[in-house]
Amino acid sequence: MRLAEFYGGIELCREEKIVYARLMTPHRVLSTCRSSAGGLHDDLMYIFNHQSCEPAGGHMNARIYRLAVDSPDEYKREVADRHSLPFSKCATLGTAANMNNATICHERFCDLEVVAVCTGGVEGNAGRAGDPATYYEPQDDRAVKEHECDLRPGTINAMIFINRELTPGAMVTAVITATEAKSAALQELEVPSRYSEGLATGTGTDQVAVASRLGGRAISFAGKHSKVGELIGRTMHDAVLGALALQNGLTPAGQCSSLSHLERFRIDGQQMCQGIAKLLSRDNADLFEKSFSNIIKDPLTVAAVAALVHLRDKFVWGVLPKSCIPEVMALYGAQISAAVSGKSHRICDYMNALSSSQMSLDKNAFLEFVYQAFALGFQEKWSD
Repeated sequence: MRLAEFYGGIELCREEKIVYARLMTPHRVLSTCRSSAGGLHDDLMYIFNHQSCEPAGGHMNARIYRLAVDSPDEYKREVADRHSLPFSKCATLGTAANMNNATICHERFCDLEVVAVCTGGVEGNAGRAGDPATYYEPQDDRAVKEHECDLRPGTINAMIFINRELTPGAMVTAVITATEAKSAALQELEVPSRYSEGLATGTGTDQVAVASRLGGRAISFAGKHSKVGELIGRTMHDAVLGALALQNGLTPAGQCSSLSHLERFRIDGQQMCQGIAKLLSRDNADLFEKSFSNIIKDPLTVAAVAALVHLRDKFVWGVLPKSCIPEVMALYGAQISAAVSGKSHRICDYMNALSSSQMSLDKNAFLEFVYQAFALGFQEKWSD
């Protein structure tokens, strides 16, 4: 199925589990493709993004999957042959994301055009650069790899097309700009790392291909100060947001939840609800459990929780001195209590009540403090 054509240079098509771009005119391509077509090439004809397994449940064609991991060239050949694409002229991206959830974004400035095509999923594999890793490729091919790659589902793949030639150096800058745009989108969505307590900057298996049409005066810089960098940033940012909305149902409005700001501490809704309910009387606990989903989505409560979590980050990063933890946590914990109770005039009282609680950057102690703030506000919510 033909999806679109842009600037007379690329044609986008989708078939079954693949989205591919036919390069109608010569392009310079820089990609993360693991086969021989990876890196920088000026002679490719196609770039494709292929779904090799399901994003949940671990279902996959085991043979195809092993080819993708162990024999990238053979994997590419099999996929290319299936779709009548020339094996040696293709750069390949692989993912578990549904190709029907691919998002296409297009931006123009004067005679400059940029197109981003993105698929994405972050529910299992989102990570922060510098998180602990498990995969190591030894220098000696005969050595045994002590740790296999963590194969949780979740990958953000992007194909970016530019109707002007970029120098090889500018191609690298374009990848930097696109990566920053992806990270900005994840930051806005507050996507948690699945490997640490930080916010994700991508996933552990992200892939990208940038293609610029050859001919004419080459652009030598694609950073944020350049117009081409601006267009790359906008299209990539919007394409990531669109793909995650379709694949994971992950949207800015949907992230208006206290839980979304706390789940990077490895809790789910049931754990959060039970953690707060245990601090309430039986009658209040029953009422809270029935009202939980509404309470954690209240915008004022979400704002208070988000503020406290971000302030914890400021302490962890060293922006705020740890000597101020008691005052800051008591004050902003009181904001949570006031938002839950609806009684902002009681903030000083809530602050005094919370000041005797254990305050620490330790994950468990921090969560317990948040639970206490919720419970303190809820026990007064319906009082006169």
